[in-house]
Amino acid sequence: MNNSPVLSRRFILGAAPAAAALFGTTAHAQAPSGNALLAQRLSPRIIGNPNAKVLVQEWFSLTCTHCAHFATEEFPEIKAKLIDTGKIRYQFHDFTGDQVGLTAAMVARALPEERYVPFLEALFSSQMQWAFNREGDPIERLKQISALAGISSSDFDAIHNDMGYMQALFEQVKKDSETYNITGTPYFRFNNTTLDGDPDTYAHFAELVAKAS
Repeated sequence: MNNSPVLSRRFILGAAPAAAALFGTTAHAQAPSGNALLAQRLSPRIIGNPNAKVLVQEWFSLTCTHCAHFATEEFPEIKAKLIDTGKIRYQFHDFTGDQVGLTAAMVARALPEERYVPFLEALFSSQMQWAFNREGDPIERLKQISALAGISSSDFDAIHNDMGYMQALFEQVKKDSETYNITGTPYFRFNNTTLDGDPDTYAHFAELVAKAS
């Protein structure tokens, strides 16, 4: 059993008090590094055919073990058979309430968009090594992985310490939670059809895509 305080099925509203203590009030938050840069980092991350009839949206946390299972065991087949073939558009949404997960999401969104998905794949495939390894600081392990993606030590520190950026991302998570009544991850929308949890198989995922077509 994993004794980490990070939950694999997390409840974002339950994390709000801790986040509030971390951020303080909006008035006292550190200003973001620039409105244009912040807007770029928070812009939608969508891959696939822009004209596809089905938009699949996934809400995930990089410190969620169920999300890691989906990303490593099911998503590769989904990408090959549904995304790369132009049958669906796929949008990634962050949904996390712990600081390690937020930092990981911030670093991912700070990368050029073409490196976003490969970085997610790298983090999910090594999740137990950087997020749940009891030896050392998970932020420092995340920093080491980020260096392999081209994020320098100073750039990582700037991202990690940008409280305006962190708060903006957390506020988006809260907004999505309230809009779609999301309580855990992963969470999916197939156009207007929802799935709360891991689809478990490619066949189940493809069936939901077909129903949404």
